[in-house]
Amino acid sequence: MRKSLKIISALAASAMIIGAFAGCGGEKKAEAPAADKSAKPTKIVAGMDDTFAPMGFRDDKGEIVGFDIDMAKAVSKEIGIPIEFKPIDWASKETELESGRIDCIWNGFTMTPERQKVLAFTKPYMDNVQVYVVLADSAVQKAEELKGKKLSIQESSTAQTLLDRDENLKKSFGEIKAYPDLTACFMDLESGRADAVLADTCLIEYYMTKKPNKFRELPGEVSKDTFSIGIKKDNKVLVDILNDGIDKVIKNGEAAKISQKWFGKDIVLK
Repeated sequence: MRKSLKIISALAASAMIIGAFAGCGGEKKAEAPAADKSAKPTKIVAGMDDTFAPMGFRDDKGEIVGFDIDMAKAVSKEIGIPIEFKPIDWASKETELESGRIDCIWNGFTMTPERQKVLAFTKPYMDNVQVYVVLADSAVQKAEELKGKKLSIQESSTAQTLLDRDENLKKSFGEIKAYPDLTACFMDLESGRADAVLADTCLIEYYMTKKPNKFRELPGEVSKDTFSIGIKKDNKVLVDILNDGIDKVIKNGEAAKISQKWFGKDIVLK
């Protein structure tokens, strides 16, 4: 009988212990404190298109170089925060930013009215003029003569935004082909599959220096915007940090030196 009582007591004690642990497990865990949005970041990850010469691209050694890369290095030095460039699918840049995989979009990124509705931007640091380019021996001499012709653009670019904004301009072309990168657009032009390319002046002029006497810009501006750095709408801290860095590299003359290196002249906005 005593033996039975001992067994019952032991079982009861075990049940109490198990119940105690179950009670602990059932308690609501304390939630982790929310991230402090006012805190200074320890690193900034910038999304980029690594074919977007001369703003940001891979050189013959596979290293990421360009105007924006050098600007970021100079800004990083001034703000004391490392900036890492991450190649992304340019068509998905806003998704990459929203998901948190990148902190900003920095690679010849145009500050358009459409983008300003959903993103925050730093101060602009360079004008971005859209122009048409044709083959040097093309019969086309002015923009009006491109009516009914075949046009190549980079997808999700300022050129595409411009055409989406102006339906009449869009309908004036016989065909519009969009490619993942500008290199493919120029290949289309060289092969005769396209009559013209619409893109940023600084990018077009860079390509023209690589193949002298091969291409020609048509006179006149199709549109004029500015380059800036795109950031999440609610991330004012990062906007202020990058603006401070941009101001400093412009003031100390480093931005002008970088511009001279890549464009042969100082075209940075003051």
